[in-house]
Amino acid sequence: MLDLLAQSPTAFIAVALLVGLIVGSFLNVVIYRLPIMLERQWQEQSALPTATTTGAAAPAAGQPRFNLVVPRSGCPACGAPIRALHNIPVLSFLALRGRCARCQARISPRYPLVELLSGVATAVVAWRFGFGWESGCGVLVTWFLIALTFIDLDTQLLPDSLTLPLLWLALLASLTGWASASTNLPRDPVSAIGGAAIGYLSLWGVYHVFRLLTGKEGMGYGDFKLLAALCAWLGWQMLLPIVLLSAGVGAIVGVSLIVLRRQQRGNPMPFGPFLAAAGWVAMLWGPQLVASYLGLFATHGTT
Repeated sequence: MLDLLAQSPTAFIAVALLVGLIVGSFLNVVIYRLPIMLERQWQEQSALPTATTTGAAAPAAGQPRFNLVVPRSGCPACGAPIRALHNIPVLSFLALRGRCARCQARISPRYPLVELLSGVATAVVAWRFGFGWESGCGVLVTWFLIALTFIDLDTQLLPDSLTLPLLWLALLASLTGWASASTNLPRDPVSAIGGAAIGYLSLWGVYHVFRLLTGKEGMGYGDFKLLAALCAWLGWQMLLPIVLLSAGVGAIVGVSLIVLRRQQRGNPMPFGPFLAAAGWVAMLWGPQLVASYLGLFATHGTT
């Protein structure tokens, strides 16, 4: 099977698409449940009594188990468990015409959109890098970025339980020896460690300068960690392209939303989705974009 995928780019891309669709279904679970899990953890921690000299008291009985596995996925309206036949990515949504099989309540179209996005993005990574470790790393980063993007859109949070594993996986991958002059990721240890440090510190510095000048917080610490993770995967060399792409697209989208009155001036807007999109583009075409940009200067310099 692996030999077939290695020898047939079409088969590899097709399998990547199918795997991406299936993983997209799981990403929907992560996007919905992880913020709830974190909120419950915070509530339990805030409800703990103050520790005394004899030690902290045991926490009160918690709520029913709720994680990425338990309970089974169900209809948000009637609570009916979703049968396996009704949980086929994209196809089940189309067959049921976007409604629950039991109560006929409408199902958000975002569920199949996340599945489709995951499938297509996974296939694009497979097409761009071909069969090998580079595709494996790129697909992993892609799935993390999709989950982080939609969680940030919903809650304006970038959970440490996603950003930190993404960062550590990049650093560990840099130690495997997979990096070479012909691959974009993973990077060598120097580029990865330097990227993590510079990526974090760059936004950390911008954050504190902005707060000193305006008295407001322009972004959250999750953004620092996400940029650190991206630069750990792609190397410190991709810092400037990622920042410029994310800031440029963010400014265009923000101004457009204000003009269309979809966003009130002064209201916070999550920056994580723009970082994720810029990082994904830089992962696929970053070196080519940088080479084209530098080529413009070389062309002007010779005229």
